[in-house]
Amino acid sequence: MAVSQVYQSDKRTMAKIKALLERVDITLDEHLDYTCAVFDEEGEPIATGSAFGSTLRCFAVHPAHQGEGLLNEVITHLMEDRMAKGHFHLFVYTKPGSAKFFKDLGFAEIAEVPGFLIFLENRRDGFSGYLKRLEKKKQPGQAAAIVMNANPFTLGHRYLIETAAKENDAVHLFLLSEDAGPIPARVRHQLVRDGVADLPNVVIHETGEYLISSATFPGYFLKSEEKILRTQARLDTALFVRIAKALDVTARYVGHEPHSIVTGIYNEILSEALPAQGIQCRIIPRKELPDGRVISASAVRQAIHDGDLDRVAHMLPETTLAYFRSPEAAPVVAAIRREQDVVHY
Repeated sequence: MAVSQVYQSDKRTMAKIKALLERVDITLDEHLDYTCAVFDEEGEPIATGSAFGSTLRCFAVHPAHQGEGLLNEVITHLMEDRMAKGHFHLFVYTKPGSAKFFKDLGFAEIAEVPGFLIFLENRRDGFSGYLKRLEKKKQPGQAAAIVMNANPFTLGHRYLIETAAKENDAVHLFLLSEDAGPIPARVRHQLVRDGVADLPNVVIHETGEYLISSATFPGYFLKSEEKILRTQARLDTALFVRIAKALDVTARYVGHEPHSIVTGIYNEILSEALPAQGIQCRIIPRKELPDGRVISASAVRQAIHDGDLDRVAHMLPETTLAYFRSPEAAPVVAAIRREQDVVHY
């Protein structure tokens, strides 16, 4: 039987695929960029799978057709499609009971959210190699970690880093690697490097594909249901624990977030899960302005969008402010102004 692409615009067929997934207790992900299926002689879907970026997900085979090799055909089709689109490092979300199938296809397990999902990749030395590279940057003394987007780098981010740097011998600062918005990763990273250049005990890393990426935590970038957000946050937390142990990190610092649904849920999951692994979760109150308002990267993006950078100049380090006032920033400023919504969900 042939595997065929199913277009998101084909609402009737997508509804049938959703029903097929629900038969095996899987929810159709809202954020997919490719779906395929195998159909029976009556045109009913009997096997399906989908992809988003470099991740494969949402697999199901009708109970009456299990054991016919259909899932293997779907996976092969999806892998060929992803690689044709330039995604060679592939990840899989699957239910724990299906993990062996993917391991037999050469995928290696990275982490598990017990009872919910197992996360795998098609490189046996992918995550383990990442951990080995991190271990080479291990620092003496008490170490903490921070993971941030810094979109863009504000005095609020600086305050969180300073707090951790004062309370620890070393701070491992992980910066989101992906271009996920109008401010490119290279710009975000440079603004952070310039903004913490005077803090000698801060070690900067890129998150790569293993922390808050579109592979591990797509809900960070795209609006998702709370149940999905919580599962993704638990997966990201499980990955962070492995990273923390590679660097002998004993505390993670996060900023209190009263306005972002995603960050609020993530902080809640971290504060529940990390202490059980011997890692403190330090939620630091947001830095306030003299008038009681908190410093916010969303407020900065909104001001840039509105063409009023002076409105938030007091929220920014000199290095960030100088960049956005420079001719070099013109394409980034234009990209921000083209955005309809610059507030983080």
